[in-house]
Amino acid sequence: MDNKSDRNAPGQAPLTVRFVTIDARQSGQRLDNYLLKTLKTLPKSRLYRIIRKGEVRVNKKRVKPDYRLQSGDLLRIPPIRQDQPDAVIHPPRQLVQELEARILHEDDDLLVLDKPSGLAVHSGSGLRFGAIDVLRLLRPHSEIELVHRLDRDTSGCLLFAFHRQALLDLQRQLQSDIMIKTYEAVVHGRWNPQRRSIDRPLKRQSMPNGERRVCVDAAGQAAETRIEACEPFDRDGIEFSCLQLRLMTGRTHQIRVHCQSEGHPLIGDDKYGDRQRDKALRGLGIRRLMLHARALEFDNARGHRLRVLAPRPPEFETLCAAD
Repeated sequence: MDNKSDRNAPGQAPLTVRFVTIDARQSGQRLDNYLLKTLKTLPKSRLYRIIRKGEVRVNKKRVKPDYRLQSGDLLRIPPIRQDQPDAVIHPPRQLVQELEARILHEDDDLLVLDKPSGLAVHSGSGLRFGAIDVLRLLRPHSEIELVHRLDRDTSGCLLFAFHRQALLDLQRQLQSDIMIKTYEAVVHGRWNPQRRSIDRPLKRQSMPNGERRVCVDAAGQAAETRIEACEPFDRDGIEFSCLQLRLMTGRTHQIRVHCQSEGHPLIGDDKYGDRQRDKALRGLGIRRLMLHARALEFDNARGHRLRVLAPRPPEFETLCAAD
């Protein structure tokens, strides 16, 4: 019944059937999703084939991919040869050490990372690794998963869950406004201090070259950004404003598009920004998207309110520090 390609080859370690007992932390998870995380290098088409053929069993019975695992279930995973270890791409050791040092909070349920600008949250689209891949190396015995996402060039608080129950609870808080996400952004021009909220629907669109963008569109999803504080600055005749913002919804590129729609694009935004005005700030060492996830506030598993703060990056201190 096992695939021929999974048979033992000369010089290779023998393959054996694995039996896993599902515990309470994994209960309620779809079978296919569990296996996709467990068998990380196995192609999806092959995964669904072994389920369909009955090579994967739960309590000695055939099951469908959408079966919800229950605590105490005995899961049979057939002998499967995945990519060899030398085919697995490992992040640079320096990056691994840097991310370990950038962990802002960690407990039995979750971890908050101060993600650096320029690092994607996960691999894909030509990227060999992301923050989640590095953290899985750092915490190999956990089932760490992303709770939410940040754009590649956005820095700051990024939240991970160590098990399914924590993931579901934190996502529930995210969707019900229990979780508060505060950002800092630096935009071109002098922001109108009377403008305290932007409530404009956003819609994703595909460009002719395949690029995906977001625009303000009445047919899009509701999106609201609140401006909690703003401070104008002038450096050598260049006007810009440092904003503190709270996301009331979590749409793709929400802050970037909302600010651009107000005529104040974020500094360093290569998708929605103003490259000519960005050049004028390069003399100050500003060569990144000026968007930083400053703080996360939410309830932990014991019902205590937790607030995690990510330090201001040097570029923000350069532009937003008082004279």
